[in-house]
Amino acid sequence: MSYDIVKQAKNVKVGTKKVTKIVEQGKALAVVVSRDADPRLTINLVNLCSQKGIPVTYVDSMKMLGKACGIEVGAAVAAVVNE
Repeated sequence: MSYDIVKQAKNVKVGTKKVTKIVEQGKALAVVVSRDADPRLTINLVNLCSQKGIPVTYVDSMKMLGKACGIEVGAAVAAVVNE
């Protein structure tokens, strides 16, 4: 499943604001978006990723994405960062 992308990454950023900055800076290798997140939070980021050519992977659960990122709350988005 796509959660493995985040689990295996050495550098992961979580949250729409942080991930948007990372994508704008061209440092994101991939972005993971939770399907159960509010689309109003994620649609602009998904569009930005498509403009920048960054692959977007969807997962089913914010809770599971947060867990995969090593945090105790749900995560709407996460980015694998090249740093």
